[in-house]
Amino acid sequence: MNFISINGLETKVSQLIMGSDYFMPEKIDLVSEILEAYIRIGGNTIDTAHIYCGGKSEVAIGLWLKQRGKREDIVILTKGAHHDAAGPRVHAEAIRQDLLESLERLQTDYVDLYALHRDDPNVPVGPIMEALNSHIQAGRIRAIGASNWTHQRIQEANDYAARHGLTGFSFSSPNLSLAKAKEPYWEGCVSADADTCAWHTASGLPLLSWSSQARGFFTGRYRPDDLSDPDTVRVFYSEANWERLRRAEELAAKRGVTAIQIALAYVLNQPFPTAALIGPRNQAEMESCAEATQIRLTPEEIRWLEDVEA
Repeated sequence: MNFISINGLETKVSQLIMGSDYFMPEKIDLVSEILEAYIRIGGNTIDTAHIYCGGKSEVAIGLWLKQRGKREDIVILTKGAHHDAAGPRVHAEAIRQDLLESLERLQTDYVDLYALHRDDPNVPVGPIMEALNSHIQAGRIRAIGASNWTHQRIQEANDYAARHGLTGFSFSSPNLSLAKAKEPYWEGCVSADADTCAWHTASGLPLLSWSSQARGFFTGRYRPDDLSDPDTVRVFYSEANWERLRRAEELAAKRGVTAIQIALAYVLNQPFPTAALIGPRNQAEMESCAEATQIRLTPEEIRWLEDVEA
């Protein structure tokens, strides 16, 4: 397993981060089985969120942490301040409320990585950074980040933090995948484009990608005439992405691996620190992800995979 460093953490973060958006305490045996398999491949970081399964994801992880012990060996990334039926809620009170509830569910007094799940561009960055820093100072958070924020807003927030002696964002978590999204998968989501990647290269800020394997687009089960998954069709079906799939399959055949492993390696071989959120549900999928971390792609191969005319 390869690891990256994130400012604010003494422990390095594994390049494969275990997703948990389907974890529930009712399935704690399955949760434990998956997490122990993940630990065996060398992973140490679990991604969750205040809203996942109505909070059940965090509860399940908390149960597992208590059963397993050794809290300090596991990096927890959780997210809060997601919008609700009334609209955006990226403000100090929502951050406080969600964070305290997350800590209670997780049965811990701190989270290693805390990200704002969405942005509200109508809210100035100053009060947001002040609120997050108050929780860092209280020991509830080790490092802060932004999920689904544009790089321009992250830069604005970090500039504010630098001017006011505050801790800035240490990571960003948009979608980054070899298949390029035509539109957001969910409202308010952000996918990393060429400008975003150039900014990460220049700044060195780590990127933790969700849907890093484009929700299975590179498994081979999708073809242009298969319209059975409307969301995948809506987001990823394009001539350019079909060509990227073809190229991934071609390169995979040369390397003796699979196209889905090439797609994951694409995320992990960027010229800036990256990690990929993964969602394997069995041992074979877990091992496939682990094997992908050992694939080295050259800058020329990355450009060949992605540089397709739209």
